[in-house]
Amino acid sequence: MNANIGTLDRSLRIAVGLILIALSLFGVIGWWGWLGLLPLATGFFRFCPAYRLLGISSCKWS
Repeated sequence: MNANIGTLDRSLRIAVGLILIALSLFGVIGWWGWLGLLPLATGFFRFCPAYRLLGISSCKWS
């Protein structure tokens, strides 16, 4: 499992994931805010299965 998510992409994924989860916890949006776990996990692991399937990488070195 090679990293295929670059620094900016990683930061944005983590931020979006945290925002969605927080909005769901505070009742601003519904249960679907928990889908923020997906970008959060891909940001932490620096690996996106969809990027792998599409042959995309936002890493500078790959």
